[in-house]
Amino acid sequence: MSGLRSWLARRLLAGVAQTAAVVVLVFALTEALPGDAAVALAGDQPDPARIAAIRETMELDRPAAVRLLDWATGLLHGDLGTSLVSGRPVSAYVSDGFGPTLLLAALTLLLLVPVGVGLGVLAARHAGGWPDRVISSVTLGVYAVPEFALGTLLVTVFALRLGWFPPTAVGYGGDLSGHPAALVLPVLVLLSRPVCSLSRLVRAGMIDALAAPYTAQARRYGVGGARVLLAHALPNAVAPAAQQLARTVDWLLCGVIVVEALFVIPGLGTVLMNAVAERDVPVVQGLAVVFGVLTVVLNLGADLVARRLTPRAEVAA
Repeated sequence: MSGLRSWLARRLLAGVAQTAAVVVLVFALTEALPGDAAVALAGDQPDPARIAAIRETMELDRPAAVRLLDWATGLLHGDLGTSLVSGRPVSAYVSDGFGPTLLLAALTLLLLVPVGVGLGVLAARHAGGWPDRVISSVTLGVYAVPEFALGTLLVTVFALRLGWFPPTAVGYGGDLSGHPAALVLPVLVLLSRPVCSLSRLVRAGMIDALAAPYTAQARRYGVGGARVLLAHALPNAVAPAAQQLARTVDWLLCGVIVVEALFVIPGLGTVLMNAVAERDVPVVQGLAVVFGVLTVVLNLGADLVARRLTPRAEVAA
């Protein structure tokens, strides 16, 4: 128990350091964006007085180190900043876009775990047989297709030609839960690559676990095949898959920009794209920090799950 506490304390300290690095990196990258945000916000024919007023409002006339310190202090108090375009708090943009993105991520995860783990177990159970070859070939082929290409193909076939599903979420607003047909194609696109990677990880882990001495010992004691598969081999195969699952959750929450743009879903990805197009620096910075903190927290949770499932690996580390 003391070893777990010590390990958790180290990981928490590392998480705090990573979060601080994310804040500094986000600020530095937005500072390095080409062009002048004040000029972009001043309009097509800006005059020097308007540009100077905007720069003063944005505090661009202050040293970068001072602005970074003020921004970081605000983040510690939960203040993500204020939009330069609309004057709304950045937290309002996050709350508006978080619902659709979270809904897509939750539906994808709800299908990802049983489908990905089930395919991996099935392939490992018949390693070298035709089910294994079919699953491996299909998952490898689907994984090689980019999301935008797969999404375009699904829209062309199932929305435009067959008319089974709407091609976009236009007209549904932010409440997509009441329109499940609009979620089918986006969820399929989001599900395609994670299912492939998760199933292949589970397959590899299951094959190694089934060949391990403890599973052979369980068979010698007369433990049934299904119990050996699910109670002995699967928990050890799930440890690396848990870390992959955390990275998948991070990608679902932070990297759905292509899918949201393709299906016109008003989520965080769409909010970020609009903010970049409008040079709304505080919104870009606030969303980037939210994404970065989510990444740190999810990876910390994945490491904890992996340690609980395979404590021997952490002791060795």
